[in-house]
Amino acid sequence: MQKICINIAWPYANGPIHLGHVAGSLLPPDIFGRYNRLKGNEVLVVGGSDQHGTPITVTAEKEGSTPAKVADRYHHINKKAIEDMGIEYSLFSKTHGANHIEVVHKIFNDLLNKGYLYEKETDQYYCPQCQKFLPDRYVEGTCLKCGAKDVRSDQCETCGTTFEPGDLIDARCIHCGKSPEVRPSNHFFLKLSMFSRQLEEYIGGMDHWRSNVKSYTMNWLKEGLIDTAVTRDMSWGVPVPIPGWEDKVIYVWFEALIGYLSTSIEYSKKIGKPEYWKEYWRDPGTKHYYFIGKDNIPYHSIVWPAMLLGVGKLNLPYDIPANEYLTFKGEKLSKSRGGAIDIPSVLSEYDADAVRYYLSVNMPDTHDADFTWSDFRTKVNNELVSALGNYYHRCLSFTHKNFGAIPPADTEEGLKEVMDAISSTLKEYEECLSACDFKKGIKVVMELSRFGNRYFDSVKPWTLVKEDKGQCGRVMNNNLMITKALAVMAWPFMPHSSEKIWEYLGFTESLEKAGLNAVTSKLPEGRPMKEPVPVYKKVETPVDENEEGTAFTNFRKLDLRAGRVISAEDHPDAEKLFILKVDIGEGAPRQIVAGLRAHYSKEQLTGKSIIVVSNLKPAKLRGQVSNGMLLAADDETLGGTSVLVVRPSKDVPAGTRMNSGLGGTPAEIELKDFQNVRMIVSRVSEGKALFNSAKVDLPAGAPERAVLVIENDKIVSLSDGKGCTATVDSEITDGAGIR
Repeated sequence: MQKICINIAWPYANGPIHLGHVAGSLLPPDIFGRYNRLKGNEVLVVGGSDQHGTPITVTAEKEGSTPAKVADRYHHINKKAIEDMGIEYSLFSKTHGANHIEVVHKIFNDLLNKGYLYEKETDQYYCPQCQKFLPDRYVEGTCLKCGAKDVRSDQCETCGTTFEPGDLIDARCIHCGKSPEVRPSNHFFLKLSMFSRQLEEYIGGMDHWRSNVKSYTMNWLKEGLIDTAVTRDMSWGVPVPIPGWEDKVIYVWFEALIGYLSTSIEYSKKIGKPEYWKEYWRDPGTKHYYFIGKDNIPYHSIVWPAMLLGVGKLNLPYDIPANEYLTFKGEKLSKSRGGAIDIPSVLSEYDADAVRYYLSVNMPDTHDADFTWSDFRTKVNNELVSALGNYYHRCLSFTHKNFGAIPPADTEEGLKEVMDAISSTLKEYEECLSACDFKKGIKVVMELSRFGNRYFDSVKPWTLVKEDKGQCGRVMNNNLMITKALAVMAWPFMPHSSEKIWEYLGFTESLEKAGLNAVTSKLPEGRPMKEPVPVYKKVETPVDENEEGTAFTNFRKLDLRAGRVISAEDHPDAEKLFILKVDIGEGAPRQIVAGLRAHYSKEQLTGKSIIVVSNLKPAKLRGQVSNGMLLAADDETLGGTSVLVVRPSKDVPAGTRMNSGLGGTPAEIELKDFQNVRMIVSRVSEGKALFNSAKVDLPAGAPERAVLVIENDKIVSLSDGKGCTATVDSEITDGAGIR
């Protein structure tokens, strides 16, 4: 038996949680925790509401309330929403509590006494109009690196750049709109730089981390660690336990990280075992997992491990399976920025398991995933209801109607095909879930349901029951074996419906207690079954703007990703072709064969940013596999001679989706699907791309040339939906097509 400590990111208690929270950091740990309990592992799941920091004070000021009242109200709202989603914690706590403050003070003083914290004068934003220092979220402006607008003064959500006071372009106070000054203020700093060597050794051994997490972390280390402030000029938060510091609090990120430990200690006290937390935090055999969003990676992969190393004798993170963003119309879901789809509202219309299913199959694990109501409807109705739900009901209702109990088992030979399918599914399922690959894990389960439907059709029980009821009973026992396996393996993803199926099969002990061994165990012959009712129902949803089938249908089939050419080599058997190795954020580079030797040198391409059609069916070009295709503008059809590689206008991370704004769910496509999409290069004037008489609005800082997608009278720019557009390096004939 393995001990597993699951630490869940703390949502701010400044509003109701939304689909982005669930898909990013709340549902994945619940799936993982349930899976480990099925395996018989001992699991501690901790987290709760982050009740401090500026998001709460901003909301309180807008409401004319106090931070304490706002934080407690949304703590209870979100706790209920999480429970209604079927997400289980050992303890869902909050940071504004005596236990948490006590533990934070102990850690702060311990690090201070060991010399890992020191006092330093630092520059901070100060608003003369409001006559106060301004926390991070009280200052907004333009990112100095990527040009994104309305970014906060601590970090750019678009490109990940962190800021120091004074870095923001056109900074403004969110209260009065005036430009703040930069003034000195004393603060405590964590000596992060002291832990560089230890962190390099620790992170170097984390080969099982997701590529985006490890590469993000290694980039921070390579750039050199900078000591980080751990106090702020605020009145709301955990007070600094030093006399004379009453006008400051401990930085929310420093104290919220300690919340994982403080909640473990609180839980131990609650169950009457005050030392129980040590089994999870001091036993080196315990594995710690941190489920977070990608914007919080460095806090959990660098800052928190440094704090743990400083305290000593506490377990470091074993894995940090950070998810990317769930977007809506190409924009990140956000409580403070609006556009969120909150969980209480969603659950008032839809069953929790249907929502859990959709967020599992559309989970933003390694890339951002776009939520659309049409995609939600399609996946629930055509997959969950039509495949899994249909199989459940046809098996259970047919058996109950004709036998009323579990019929006798088939012979070993008659059962072989079914058991082979169940066993191979279980093997792949365990590989996926143990590695936190939940999206693939649910697809493995769904594939078994499709096998079940095929098997049911092949044995034709509706005919067999009339000709040979004994044999019909045996094949229905086989079908119920598949049903049972599906219920157990689907339980981490959809617990409520799985437990109903478990009860319809006549089981009285809990599914969780039966565990993963129940997937392959025999059914008890002759046990009465309960009369089943369907566990899933079809959904009706709002109609999306540009819903599938109305506009840009072929364009939405494409999965266009920003990439960077790592190397370029001549094709050995084709004088016009290069063999490129391209990083599109997947860890291992892709090989792409491109016909560019007449237009670029190897040196010109190496290191170049490009845009890749990443879901094109692999093809062999003169004996070399090409796993994708890069976009290039070609004006030969218009009388020109130029061929120019299309690239992102800004330095965005490899893997950034460049056609996210219109949603869609890309699958593998043929070349003809790409050829059905019309894209051209157009000049830009005064922030608008000009094509014929149309003027297409572009983000601020748009390049001189932009790539447009055209379908009939509809035109959109090719972009990531966050301010980065597709462009080319030099002039080309207006209207040149993209190939």
